[in-house]
Amino acid sequence: MAKMHTRRKGKSSSTRPRRTEVPEWCKLNGEEVTTVILELWKQGVSTAEIGMILRDRYGVPDIKLLTGMKVTEILKANNVAPSVPEDLYNLIVKALGLRKHLTVNKKDMHNKRAMNLTEAKIRRLVKYYHKEKVLPVEWVYKPETAEILITR
Repeated sequence: MAKMHTRRKGKSSSTRPRRTEVPEWCKLNGEEVTTVILELWKQGVSTAEIGMILRDRYGVPDIKLLTGMKVTEILKANNVAPSVPEDLYNLIVKALGLRKHLTVNKKDMHNKRAMNLTEAKIRRLVKYYHKEKVLPVEWVYKPETAEILITR
């Protein structure tokens, strides 16, 4: 989705080594990782930041190897998962900021285009989440009521 609205090529990056078991240097077990995830979530940390904190501070190489579940699956199992997926939430926040900017700067055509592209991404992502049954079918993105949609 990143290359759809630009003429640039994608970024190259290294791949993570494929592991089937937890390395012996990892000091935490699955229950400890789950409690750390729930504590960080209560502090208001996003799921992507939880993964980075576990990697950097706690030395956890892969959460799924330790617990058998991803971060969002752990949150769903403990009934604290967000109602809107994180990538959709971030796009909606970006669109709200652009819309707020455009109310003040009506002739800013560059940001008007950026808002159109962002809302197109939101609509495509909502269609995908409807198809995958992550969001209910009656969930609709409307720019006028977007602030109500993203409240946790």
